[in-house]
Amino acid sequence: MVGDKLNKIREINNSVSKRWDTWYKKNMYYHSQILRYYRNNIPRNSSILELGCGAGNLIGNLYSSYGVGVDISDGMIKIAKKKYPKIKFYCEDIESFSVDFKFDYIIISGTIGSVKNIQRLLQNISKMCSSDTRLIINYYNQLWNPILKISESLGMKKPEMIFNWPSIDDIDNFLYIAGYQVIKRDFFLLFPKYFPIVSEASNTLISKLPVIRRFCLEQVVIARLMCPPDNVKDITTSVVITCRDEEGNIEELVKKIPSMGKNTEILFVEGHSKDNTVKKIKEMIKKYPDKDIKFLKQRGIGQGDAFRMGFDNAKGDFVCWLEADLTSPPEEIKLFYDAYALGLGEYVNGTRLVYAMEKDAMPFGNFIINRFFGNLFTVILGQRFTDTLCGFKAISKKNYLKIRKNISYFGDFDPFGDFELIFGAIGHNLKVVEIPVHYVPRIYGEPKAYGKNIISKFKHLFLLLKMAWKAFVKFKLF
Repeated sequence: MVGDKLNKIREINNSVSKRWDTWYKKNMYYHSQILRYYRNNIPRNSSILELGCGAGNLIGNLYSSYGVGVDISDGMIKIAKKKYPKIKFYCEDIESFSVDFKFDYIIISGTIGSVKNIQRLLQNISKMCSSDTRLIINYYNQLWNPILKISESLGMKKPEMIFNWPSIDDIDNFLYIAGYQVIKRDFFLLFPKYFPIVSEASNTLISKLPVIRRFCLEQVVIARLMCPPDNVKDITTSVVITCRDEEGNIEELVKKIPSMGKNTEILFVEGHSKDNTVKKIKEMIKKYPDKDIKFLKQRGIGQGDAFRMGFDNAKGDFVCWLEADLTSPPEEIKLFYDAYALGLGEYVNGTRLVYAMEKDAMPFGNFIINRFFGNLFTVILGQRFTDTLCGFKAISKKNYLKIRKNISYFGDFDPFGDFELIFGAIGHNLKVVEIPVHYVPRIYGEPKAYGKNIISKFKHLFLLLKMAWKAFVKFKLF
């Protein structure tokens, strides 16, 4: 029975291949929007495997460093090999295909409904995944079933052999039972035909609105294999501490930062202090020779510059960022390491807004602003962020370097440092997790967030609005 259906798929696709250029031109706008979506989610020079590649129009235009396409139709593969000679194409059943290679990205575009056993396919794919591999699946929304059937009967859409119409929730569940972790769910393409102004307005703005987005033609799930990082037993850790006028907090930080992984580097980045912060750090290096304590003098100004200097110079495989004010217990950074080492997340963001705070820990106005922007960025980025400016953050050095390498996509604009990591994590489809931390009043030194007067507070608020606008343009108006 399965063999008969596979033969039927092969027969239909071979028939389509004879008029492929005609079918493609009929729906060129649709195909261009699919390509646009993938280009926005797959960095250049990635290794890519496409299962169900057809004539190769998608993978052949993704600027891969190494590309492999697989399709059951020899007619389609013949066209693909001729059009895209730099891509390796195989005429095989995608449910059983396997090569001894770990890809950066594996994509299944518009094909999952023609797969007889989706769970088995996903389990087989895992052999070609590392902890860094991203699996992207897009398929038609069930609500469009009648329209697509009518379009096919009228000759407006190529014929297809469809076994199933899995919803986005079905795909999510298949991924879970096959051992994957969903990173992102998305919807796009409300208007798949091109009409001037109407198509762009529908697909760029209207399709992003709550409720309406669920009516889009394409539903997408981006996932990763649920597994710890490679060589997890050998992970080393760096704790970057940005500090200015924090003399009274330095020793407590050194004493309370836990040991994590094979080695824990404590890296102070000092930013032009007026007190004896520098002297205190140097004392700690001598007083605790058993600890790997290092000191950097910030050359530029601002927290963002200090963060980048620290992360650029950190030696650990996993890098944590702490602010030196001791308003959150330093020992809680171990929770961030544990989440990463267990494979639960790749970018770990702290939040101060879950646990009950001690009295006077955060002014009420600051609390309202933090809560508002947390909700705003959650809507814009499609990921949960209750507290974007928490002083606890962590990411692997490897993923940080990927973000820095592609910083031109956003521009070197972030004076805080927080948003460079957050936007970079979202842009690279890293699994984001939030870790609640406790928040207490500062004992030593002056608070630096939001400034000391009404003018500096408004400047800070304006910068946050600017960050939100940047995120909206990059992640919503692509």
